[in-house]
Amino acid sequence: MAAAVLLVLGLAAAWSVLIPGVGAWENTVVAMIGSLRLTGPVSAAFAAWVAVRRRRESGRWLPTTWRAVRTPLAVAAVPAVAFAATALVLAVRTILGEQSGRLPPSGLFMGMAGLALYVTVGWVIGWLLPWTITPVIAGLGCYGLFTWLAQSGTWADRLAPATREPYDPFQGLSTSAFADQTFWLLGISAVLLLGWAAVVTRRSLALAGALLAVLAAAAGMARLLNEPRTVTAQRVVYSCEEWPIMVCVHPGMRDGLPELGSAFVRIASRLAGTPGEFSRLEQRPRREDAPLPPGSVPIHVDDLSSGFADQAAAEFVEGLAPRCAGTTAQGYRDIVVAWLAGRPLPGGPLAEHQYAAAWFAGLTDTQRRDWLRTHYDRFAGCRLQSGDFGGQVPQVAQPAAPLPAGGYPGAGGLGAGGTGTGGTAPAGPAPQASALYGTPGGAPTAAGAPPLPRTAPAGRTAPDR
Repeated sequence: MAAAVLLVLGLAAAWSVLIPGVGAWENTVVAMIGSLRLTGPVSAAFAAWVAVRRRRESGRWLPTTWRAVRTPLAVAAVPAVAFAATALVLAVRTILGEQSGRLPPSGLFMGMAGLALYVTVGWVIGWLLPWTITPVIAGLGCYGLFTWLAQSGTWADRLAPATREPYDPFQGLSTSAFADQTFWLLGISAVLLLGWAAVVTRRSLALAGALLAVLAAAAGMARLLNEPRTVTAQRVVYSCEEWPIMVCVHPGMRDGLPELGSAFVRIASRLAGTPGEFSRLEQRPRREDAPLPPGSVPIHVDDLSSGFADQAAAEFVEGLAPRCAGTTAQGYRDIVVAWLAGRPLPGGPLAEHQYAAAWFAGLTDTQRRDWLRTHYDRFAGCRLQSGDFGGQVPQVAQPAAPLPAGGYPGAGGLGAGGTGTGGTAPAGPAPQASALYGTPGGAPTAAGAPPLPRTAPAGRTAPDR
């Protein structure tokens, strides 16, 4: 029954640790190790429960070392079997999908060693405190102790049976670190078990074994503490797809290529001809700032959960220009960012932002692209002003002509993309927008800015400004 319970708990815990959409062997191993945070305390509580019953049946002392350690070793076999069954289920899932990377067996051995430590701690607590509530104390105590160690952020986090930091598909896993951690965990487990056996049997052989185990645990700890904290990123052979722009991601995330291409093609078309133009997207780890070839830009994709492509696109657009310190400059930046991201144009906190949004909404996508080409440096440097958006609209005393639905030119059928497919009007009024701004093709330009291109009717010539 205990093995069945641990199997169910292990699958549930490992499934919650798996990075969604990442088909890599390393992801499976990290999920197995992560499941110890739940199955480990339960194993400790189970071992404490058996120890309490054993202590009540046999009394305070045991005759031989083998008879003393035989029962805790049998108890440790129960969570080990459940761990192996959980690993087998996850391995089958990985094999059936398009997996990448390789399976590091040292990670699975480290998970087994971690379970052995949980069981040993629970057994010793159960023997020393033969109370009915002891299993609960052992389980909660182990959960609190090892969770604190894993999240402490100090040298002590290496001693817990857990991965050192969140798994990064580009960084991979260190097999040598897993081996050192296994050595340490088995050593400290042997110290506790043989030390307990030496006390309950009063045999010098158990004491000698405990002293040898201390040396082994010390050697494992020394190797762990000398391991570098940062692991060099492994070389990744990207999986790429070109339609109509080239998108390259980690091979374990190749299933996200179509959705990423669809999310970024509109952004690429709107940045065409500007200093932000790109023709290739390449997924990169967040902590790496390596240069890319011309025409390539980095993107960050943590997983393939629902909405991952839109989230990556929004993060990319936000990174084109920094957040502006002033409210005025930030409002103008938000207008351009909203258009690039395909969101409705915001009205902004000030009246001048509302006028600018109304003016910008009256342009076609081609005109906005031409405008961004000439104003990109000001956009990226938080130097946009009202003059860049046609100037602030003066107050007019005469009654204004009725506006189309939405409150500004083109609002009745012009969304953030300028394609006439609808959208949300910016907040706030835009008085006299129709009369002052004219049609989208005749939108006035800012003082000093080059006029936007427009097409004159057949047989007529557009008047000079």
